[in-house]
Amino acid sequence: MTPVIAIFDIGKTNKKLFLFNERYEIVWQKSEQFEESTDDDGYPCEDLSKLSQWISTSLDQVLALPDFTIRALNFSTYGASLVYLGEANQPVGYLYNYLKPFPDSVRTQFYQQYGTEATMCLQTASPALDSLNSGLMLYRIKHDKPQLFSQIRYALHLPQYVSFLITGQVASDVTSIGCHTMLWDFSKNQYHSWVSSEGLDRLLGPLSTSDSVQDISWQDHLLKVGVGLHDSSAALIPYLASFREPFVLISTGTWCISLNPFNESPLTVEELQYDCLCFLHYKGKPVKASRLFAGYEHEQQVKRLAEHFQTDLNYYQTVAFDPDIIQQLRNHRAGGDFHEVKAPPLQESLFRHRNLADFNTYEEAYHQLILDIIAQQLISTNLVLANSMNGQSAVKRIFVDGGFSKNPIYMNLLAAAFPELEVFAASVAQATALGAALAIHRHWNAHSIPSDCIALQYYAPSQQMVL
Repeated sequence: MTPVIAIFDIGKTNKKLFLFNERYEIVWQKSEQFEESTDDDGYPCEDLSKLSQWISTSLDQVLALPDFTIRALNFSTYGASLVYLGEANQPVGYLYNYLKPFPDSVRTQFYQQYGTEATMCLQTASPALDSLNSGLMLYRIKHDKPQLFSQIRYALHLPQYVSFLITGQVASDVTSIGCHTMLWDFSKNQYHSWVSSEGLDRLLGPLSTSDSVQDISWQDHLLKVGVGLHDSSAALIPYLASFREPFVLISTGTWCISLNPFNESPLTVEELQYDCLCFLHYKGKPVKASRLFAGYEHEQQVKRLAEHFQTDLNYYQTVAFDPDIIQQLRNHRAGGDFHEVKAPPLQESLFRHRNLADFNTYEEAYHQLILDIIAQQLISTNLVLANSMNGQSAVKRIFVDGGFSKNPIYMNLLAAAFPELEVFAASVAQATALGAALAIHRHWNAHSIPSDCIALQYYAPSQQMVL
């Protein structure tokens, strides 16, 4: 029987269960999607009852598999979402959606009571995101839904709730508490004073680091069970486990998020303007992050290109990197320079304002689109790259994962934008689930972490193309 660790990876759309062997290879998996339910205001939300039932029955299923011995169990889930438990430790209320509209009156009351939006954002390293700040959601329930609030004994972030389903232990995890929640005072490394003033700290459960486990028995099987992780933090763990030299990870998807786990300098007002935040990684240390809406902009602009040039929507995937086009754009067309972006917000697309009739070919226009994205990516990544305490950066490598890591034009231009650093496209199978497994590696796996968890492709800066 193969020794394995089971990982529940709960996304808003896909709910997955993986078994990893001791080399962190996936040896079994299943995936399901659930229809959303609605909350007491009629807004879409997770069907918590269905999710809870799926987790317990799925665990029973894999424990009965004849080919595997499950030694440990952990969880990664989407963040910014709280589950509320009543006196009998049963869920009360709803797992409210973090996109749920936030009442203007409650928002105004909060900032009038505890400080300006700018001050609170700076102290908690959290952009003002309303319901996406889970601390504000709990504040809202206290003041907007007092009858529900009176029933709440504990408020658990979703990763800790799914762990609680198995362990029966109430806990708060630093990766959830410390990620744009407005709960954590990064300068004091403790809950912000407003949390205790509102009496919310007593609802949140004891703080735990994400590399801790509980020994429990489930259906007569002894398991070491982790406390669960916020998925953004979990995805960083394979890199922290694999590389000792300081690095920046650019995680690309709808958002391009630059993560520097080696920059502990306090967040500045300017960085907040550029959509920076800090969160706590699985060992409780701060990670500085900057966000760029580049994946979304790319998606919108390739639709525009396809319509203008009468091509297939995915035609951009056939466009090879051509340094001659880049040089031509920079020599003969205004706006090809990397340093034209001066002021926030970085979410404003440069390419959106370009006249497509100025371009002779789709290839030329698409190279300009990526040039414009990299112009903003340079600023966004530089915000977390340097340690502002001394103006220097120990980082020597940039890793890119997600969609843009497979884009040769993006990768070559990124290498040209950071010629002093080594730039790699990185590929990790199921990085979030793998991170949750690696977080508790020492508790279940006597072997060393394999060196080949992450596949890397190096991109050298072109000698003839200095940007």
